[in-house]
Amino acid sequence: MNIAPQRVVTLHYVLSDAQGQVLDDSRARATPLDYLHGHDNIMAALERALAGHAAGDRLVVTLAPHEAYGERNDELVQQVGRGAFPQDALAPGMRFQTPGDDGPQIVTVLEVRDDSVVVDTNHPLAGQTLSYALEVLEVREATRAELAKGHPLAADVTPSAVEDRKLP
Repeated sequence: MNIAPQRVVTLHYVLSDAQGQVLDDSRARATPLDYLHGHDNIMAALERALAGHAAGDRLVVTLAPHEAYGERNDELVQQVGRGAFPQDALAPGMRFQTPGDDGPQIVTVLEVRDDSVVVDTNHPLAGQTLSYALEVLEVREATRAELAKGHPLAADVTPSAVEDRKLP
């Protein structure tokens, strides 16, 4: 069965940056990724590259920044009041997830001052060319429940017992 809309795809991936440094590896966690093709569960460019492939296929997909997490935007580096952070111990490099206009966003602390904090709301991988080494493990038809939810459901529980969740 080939990858097409309304099908659940199970795959392993290794994500690397342009220098070949591994940033994420599903095999290292022993947890493959399941996604519902055609439902925006993964990046559109990855979906396009995977379309038509079948279980057993391996491919490498390289994404330019605009196809992945976008270009870096210097306007997204901002100074905010210190009171916006509940933690007393803040340090450069710390990351927080906050609500954003388009869903949750990651905020990275760049500098901590007495009365303010300089943060970067660009995605940590913004501006980077990324390479995905993909191995398709399984392709199957989605269930009605999965189509209704818009993502794969765990196989060992009933659909009503599954909480809404976002795929990585």
